[in-house]
Amino acid sequence: MQISLKQMRYAVAVARAGHFGRAAETCAVTQPALSQQILALEALCGTPLFDRLKTGVRVTPFGHEFVLLAEEALRSAEALDAFALRHADRPDRPLRFGLIPTVAPYLLPEIFPALGQTMPDLRFAISEAQTDNLLTSVQDGRLDLALIATEPPQTGPRLVVHPLFEDHFVLATPSNEIVQQPVSLNTIAPERMLLLDEGHCFRDQAIAACGLPGRGKSTFSATSLSTIVEFVASGQGVTLLPEIAMRKEGHNPRIAVHRLNDPTATRQLRLVWREATPFGKTFEAIAHQIRQAQPPTA
Repeated sequence: MQISLKQMRYAVAVARAGHFGRAAETCAVTQPALSQQILALEALCGTPLFDRLKTGVRVTPFGHEFVLLAEEALRSAEALDAFALRHADRPDRPLRFGLIPTVAPYLLPEIFPALGQTMPDLRFAISEAQTDNLLTSVQDGRLDLALIATEPPQTGPRLVVHPLFEDHFVLATPSNEIVQQPVSLNTIAPERMLLLDEGHCFRDQAIAACGLPGRGKSTFSATSLSTIVEFVASGQGVTLLPEIAMRKEGHNPRIAVHRLNDPTATRQLRLVWREATPFGKTFEAIAHQIRQAQPPTA
């Protein structure tokens, strides 16, 4: 009996998640099914890949080496699969497309209808994650392309970085608050600024734009911009929003949106994919369509 690609995928998922249950969710299988495959894999190897702990699992020294080799084998299998489809420059499966949470709910309603009209043969499997997870997933082949808002580091497999458009920041305040236009960010009290949780690139961009020291003085953080807008509407503070969010978030009558006088308060949206993909022309066409379909500015 030989080690299967499925077993390698499961082992890599467990190593990344540090937990059988979370790994099973990632792989879209039941935990008993995943556990059974891992046990069979360990029997083939003749040694455990993971130490079972009360709170999860820990990779053994052998397991660490196994996972590194399994990741390499999975990348090779992905490359072979892509090579077989190269003649068409169109995948025969859904494109695995990842977006950051501060882009997905605002751009998807705009770009999907346009993509459906111009490239009706394409199918998509959409996922939402923070930038670091998206880049890792693109590099190891779990995603085909990702839409991010930071310059990716030059490490790992080479990536194509395709600029899309600039997304300017605006300030959201309670609607009854008097604000001098345009707003100078250095006039905003740091303790009033409501931010996303750590790990979101938009949080870091907002901190940099406002010159906040580290986390700032606020103890507030949220997982979505929609949640922050509700807190702003209830008078709990102010926040920066990306301009693409205005079509959805800007209709709240309890907030007011203000232009900034700082031209550097912006982010560059980018589409990234692996350089060694056979679908580069398709991804370039997708990037062109996203630029064409971007929502109008606020």
